[in-house]
Amino acid sequence: MNAPWDQRPRGPLAGVRVLEIGGIGAAPYGCMMLADMGADIIRVERPAGGPLASPPNDPQLRSRRSIALDLKDPRAVEILMKLVVRSDVLVEAHRPGVAERLGFGPDACLAANPRLVYARLTGYGQTGPMARAAGHEINYLAMSGLLHQIGTADGTPVLPLNVVGDFGGGGLLMAFGVLCAYIESQRSGRGQVVDAAMVDGATSFLSMALGQMAAGLWRDAPGVNWLSGRSHCYDTYRTSDGRWVAVGALEPQFHRVLLERLGLDYAEFQAGEFRMDGARYDELIEEIWPRLKPRVATAFAARTQAEVLALFEGTDACVTPVLSIAEAQQHPHHLGRGTYVSVGGQLQNAPTPRFSRSRPAAPVPAPEIGEHTAAVLAELGYSEEEIGVLVAARAVATKDS
Repeated sequence: MNAPWDQRPRGPLAGVRVLEIGGIGAAPYGCMMLADMGADIIRVERPAGGPLASPPNDPQLRSRRSIALDLKDPRAVEILMKLVVRSDVLVEAHRPGVAERLGFGPDACLAANPRLVYARLTGYGQTGPMARAAGHEINYLAMSGLLHQIGTADGTPVLPLNVVGDFGGGGLLMAFGVLCAYIESQRSGRGQVVDAAMVDGATSFLSMALGQMAAGLWRDAPGVNWLSGRSHCYDTYRTSDGRWVAVGALEPQFHRVLLERLGLDYAEFQAGEFRMDGARYDELIEEIWPRLKPRVATAFAARTQAEVLALFEGTDACVTPVLSIAEAQQHPHHLGRGTYVSVGGQLQNAPTPRFSRSRPAAPVPAPEIGEHTAAVLAELGYSEEEIGVLVAARAVATKDS
């Protein structure tokens, strides 16, 4: 690591001790958010990694220590429980019942540390008929009703990478639950279990759609709603050079600028402005928007992306380029804010959100598996001889063993 952990600058979560049981996807992302904010995280890894081992210097694994334990070995579980006593939070993402079977379920951990926040992140939650079912982001989005909303009216559902169910509805939901329970524990002196389910998180993202559906402003179908590509003023458009621009000119004042700059008659398009009026919604999606949208597409298709950006520069038309990652990192706005950073010579996302006073430290590169095993065991009181015995028995591992 770049600096001893007791010398690292700190952020708003300085002093919060998190024990992360190693996994992939959503839980590491949520723990990255906590680590970025200054939480002291010890990640417990399998000695030999796993079938989906993380790449070197994975941004999701940055800014924490790594200890390698074989949790099928009672001696390793004993070490884990000593860490539990010293921790504020434990995060695990096994299927329901696995942690209990290995000996570090919530009952055992809360008995050892009654103030512990025990966060469990799964796809379907700890209860319900599908609680033990296998799945991934695509399944949780499909089950929630969210995936059905994304895509074209006559096409297949579009997969939003794994950022909605895994990272948003999973990792961020879990981190939010951890902080809620931690704040409550500071008042009550008692820990509790946080049951974070990705299918629940994905469903929570439908809150606006559910409200608008009740008001007649949303149809339960892909590609037909004002935020899913039906409207002429909220979609992406291809330019003459094969590039793309994104348009979000929903409000009337933005809509007018969009049309005027494209050389289109605002009076002819005014009927297509979106308003919170359920009585007009059917007419908009069935008649008005399908008639207007091809004209807007034609206007964009007559210009290159650069010409479009020059046309709208300095306006409130809400027109932006669709950028690749390589382009985004060089955009003046991201350069000005430091949105992308170099961590160990690798391009990564900067910690977010930002704080005026308790600013987080710069991220530290991800450790190698077991890089801190010996140091952490020494902190727990194990001698060099005892550590050597555990390594020889393969109950624990160091990065060199």
